[in-house]
Amino acid sequence: MNDVFVSSISAMELATKFRIGKLPEAAMISGRFVERIALERFQPLPIALAHADAAGLLAIPHRDPFDRFLIAQAIVDDMELVSNEERFDAWGVRRLW
Repeated sequence: MNDVFVSSISAMELATKFRIGKLPEAAMISGRFVERIALERFQPLPIALAHADAAGLLAIPHRDPFDRFLIAQAIVDDMELVSNEERFDAWGVRRLW
């Protein structure tokens, strides 16, 4: 069985989008993200300095900081990223979904 990691940036993105009204369906997990991740037996993936450095250096045409961190984490840690964002493929990220 493979470990499943959940990026810290995903928690921030979900909470931010819920707070500003872009993701009202997140009400059921907003504020309980850590608990839900633990219940699913997923592993947290903290943001490291190497991730921040790589994210800042990415020459991505859009300015979404969440995408930058997810791409950087996938590259730095050589992980497959679960996302439906096809634009991630341009950065050499292995993507599932």
